[in-house]
Amino acid sequence: MSFEELSNKILKELNEVLLRVEQHSVRSFMDSVKKANRIFCVGVGREGLATRAFAMRLMHMGKEVHWIWDDTTPNLQKGDLLILTSGSGEIGHLHYVAEMAKSAKVTIAVVTGTPDRKTPKLADVVLWIPACVYKGKDNVVPSIQPMGNLFEQSLLILFDMIIILLTDELNISYLQMSEHHRNVE
Repeated sequence: MSFEELSNKILKELNEVLLRVEQHSVRSFMDSVKKANRIFCVGVGREGLATRAFAMRLMHMGKEVHWIWDDTTPNLQKGDLLILTSGSGEIGHLHYVAEMAKSAKVTIAVVTGTPDRKTPKLADVVLWIPACVYKGKDNVVPSIQPMGNLFEQSLLILFDMIIILLTDELNISYLQMSEHHRNVE
């Protein structure tokens, strides 16, 4: 397969996923972000990297954002939002974090490729990305890529799209966002 053929197949996969994302779920997710006093994010592996990128952009928007496993992360409280990404919906230590957040009366948003699994069932908001995930089984867009690549790529792109939609709705300019960018690099 040539580079051009591969790029066309991957772009087609991504397009199919994004066209199948349920707009009402995106709206619910965005509303939960807008309402949150503080936002806490967690994910692992490549999904975690995409989630960290999203957390960074939320901070650039002026939101107070924390990564669950950072040493300086404060306690979660009512009014906060936990954004948890779990393609499979059944990663043990992420499920434990969701259970602890639930007991703290925190709003939980789970972004997943398998919405019928145990962790999404704890969520107040489920954002389903219908992309092939590692060890997934749902009716999702299949992929020629290894493991969970399609889900992870879709996650990053969808998160970037959500940031653009939120900045538009909240009338936050990219210049304002850049004022929150780290200045010690």
